[in-house]
Amino acid sequence: MKKIVLGDVEVSRVVEWQGAFATTDVLFPSVPGELWRRHESWLAPDFLNSRTGAWQANVQTWVLRSAGRTILVDTGLGNDKQREVEVFNKRDGDFLDRLAAAGVRPEDVDLVVNTHLHNDHVGWNTRLVDGEWVPTFPNARYLISRADFDFWNPANGHVPKSPFQSASDTGVTFEDSVLPVHQAGQAVLWEGDSHRIDEDLVLEPAPGHTPGSTVLWLESGIDRAVFVGDLVHTPLQMIEPDHDTCLSEDRTEATRSRRRVLERAAATNSLVVPAHLGGAGAAEVVRSNGAVSIKRWAPFSDA
Repeated sequence: MKKIVLGDVEVSRVVEWQGAFATTDVLFPSVPGELWRRHESWLAPDFLNSRTGAWQANVQTWVLRSAGRTILVDTGLGNDKQREVEVFNKRDGDFLDRLAAAGVRPEDVDLVVNTHLHNDHVGWNTRLVDGEWVPTFPNARYLISRADFDFWNPANGHVPKSPFQSASDTGVTFEDSVLPVHQAGQAVLWEGDSHRIDEDLVLEPAPGHTPGSTVLWLESGIDRAVFVGDLVHTPLQMIEPDHDTCLSEDRTEATRSRRRVLERAAATNSLVVPAHLGGAGAAEVVRSNGAVSIKRWAPFSDA
């Protein structure tokens, strides 16, 4: 478990799963093979398996301690969940033990931020108790974009564009990981241009990957960071932002959101913190010669 202190906010990451998810030609269909080869020296091994061409991914939760509250950004895969992706299906992992090692018990969590409602971001919203899905964090409010809540509600009949999820899979995810926290009265369905959490943290829409995808901006003292969820899947997208994944509902809009957020991050010296990066987990970007480039990796230290 690694941590960093940004102004008055302590940030830790808890990794639930890491490994190869899919090959880059499938996941990033617009990226030519030559581009991966050109950047292979620094993408491998943390972000790319140069032998198999697989994208290397982390599923992880960011733990923020801000204004006296404990906040989780995304909740990973969860246990016992029926999923179509084999490595996500019916898991029996030790995430809650890892969270405890970071000093967080379920009852300590005050807020959960779901950057969007794909199944690898909401899994630990709930856990199975006596055959029922109940909120994992009994004292928490769950911040969920209303746009995503309505979009993924199976009653609306949406068929996802991702080749890794069917309508049935997204429906099951909604039923076991989203609806229970809403029925428990713990969901806050926010909408509009922003949702302020406290003096240092504010959520803003960044649609495209899903209609309700959001980013979390941190501004504390002289420090800046932005938790971008699935706006960025690989650091290659930080320097080549026009390339999106096959997972997005609207690739064009996702690209616009990515460009906008990265430009602002570069202008404000903000640490860019994606959901699935291994290695350093985050990077500071800078604008030079008309393009965004990586300035340095996150200076996480052992907690």
